[in-house]
Amino acid sequence: MTKTPGEVERFKPMTKVVRDAHKAFRQVDAEKAVTEHEIVQKAFSVNRERLKAERLAREAELVKGK
Repeated sequence: MTKTPGEVERFKPMTKVVRDAHKAFRQVDAEKAVTEHEIVQKAFSVNRERLKAERLAREAELVKGK
């Protein structure tokens, strides 16, 4: 059935099965987002520590060279 311009589509209430399915998908998506965030945070932290170590090594070379 197609709508004509100006016609309002009737409200179709969600069934319990559909609500439960949406809830399950939201939980899976939330867990996935948290996992992805933790992976990104860990990679960022590792990279920051690597850069810090490189900077400290350069600074130690400068002090040693004087």
